[in-house]
Amino acid sequence: MARVEKNAAAGRYELRVDGETALVQYRDEDDGTVHLLHTEVPKALAGRGIGSKLAKGVLDVIRIEGRRVVPECEFIAAYIDRHAEYQDLASADRTGPS
Repeated sequence: MARVEKNAAAGRYELRVDGETALVQYRDEDDGTVHLLHTEVPKALAGRGIGSKLAKGVLDVIRIEGRRVVPECEFIAAYIDRHAEYQDLASADRTGPS
């Protein structure tokens, strides 16, 4: 499986699978948080767990960077809620669904 890569120029994390690109749009903030704004998985990749693999990979990259997230994207917020190992990454000013 491919790995998630940060495309800073485009403001997104990307996961390329079978010639398609799944992505999470983000915005870096001056306080060191990363706002995760929107997740997109191409229809050609639907039903294969790509969204979850993307979420896990994005959160792993952010953890390695030593940063915190504000999950504005409902998919990412729900993923964090379902996976206790990532709940410590959510910023106290979390604006996504809880």
